[in-house]
Amino acid sequence: MQYLVIIEKGENSYGAYVPDLPGCVAVGKTKTKVHRLIAEAIQFHIEGLREDGDVVTPPTSTAAFIDVTTS
Repeated sequence: MQYLVIIEKGENSYGAYVPDLPGCVAVGKTKTKVHRLIAEAIQFHIEGLREDGDVVTPPTSTAAFIDVTTS
């Protein structure tokens, strides 16, 4: 499965979250670090859902870049 991950740059670090897995977040000093941490967080989150007997819903979120003209 592939989940959409949103990565945002903060003042001193990067944050990441997964819209299809509420509560699944990670923070890292670099983009590389936050990529690794959110991948681990997704695996951990899904394992937790399965252990609790919850349904792991397939990913449904998508993203697109939209070109806009500003004046």
